[in-house]
Formats: sequence, structure tokens, C-alpha cells
Amino acid sequence: MQNHKLVMREHLNHYGYLFGGNLLKWVDEHAWIGATMEFPGCSFVTIAMDNVEFRKSVGEGTILRFEVDRTKTGRTSVQYEVNVFRGEGGSAKADVVFSTHVTLVRVDEQGHKTPLPS
Repeated sequence: MQNHKLVMREHLNHYGYLFGGNLLKWVDEHAWIGATMEFPGCSFVTIAMDNVEFRKSVGEGTILRFEVDRTKTGRTSVQYEVNVFRGEGGSAKADVVFSTHVTLVRVDEQGHKTPLPS
């Protein structure tokens, strides 16, 4: 799955670069969208993000590309690799800004883990 996000002034920190918390929120959101689209009707919550390392700075007006791919499926959980790029569309000039694995677990109405559909 691929999505994009435009970095606006309200997403920046006091130094004029993308605030890391906004990027983490978007990564989490895109992983959740991936799980929800692949497992319709299921409710998910994030339980882990394996690594947080910001590799490149991002300024106002940058269009970020989020690539989300499922890497693992367990009994109650699913894991996605999320890569974030800045730069020229899908060209070789695109830089990796951030990458991580996000693990989400399926929960029922009471918030208890429940098996994924087969």
C-alpha cells in the first residue's frame, strides 16, 4: 500500500523541520489503515514499533511517500514494514527518511486480544 502526506507549517518544530511526533503518528496511522483494509471488520491497536531513528530532516512543503507492506501474520497480530521517503516520486532520487516495523493486535469490544480471521 502506498500513501502520501504533504508537510505543512503546523507539522514543524521550532527549528523549522518536521516534528518527529507527527511522523510517528502518520506511520502508525498508515500501518493501521493497512491492517484495517486487509482485515475488514476487525479492530486493531498498535502494540509495538521496533525502531525509531530519523535518518533525514524534512522541511515544509515536502511530499512524503509512505510504503506499507505486511511482513508477518500471527494468531492475533499482524506486522507491517513502513518506509517513508522524501524526494522525486518513485525515482532513484527519493531518500529514505524513516523505516520501522509496526505491530498491531486485533481486539474485541472489551479490548481483549482476539484471533485474526483465517
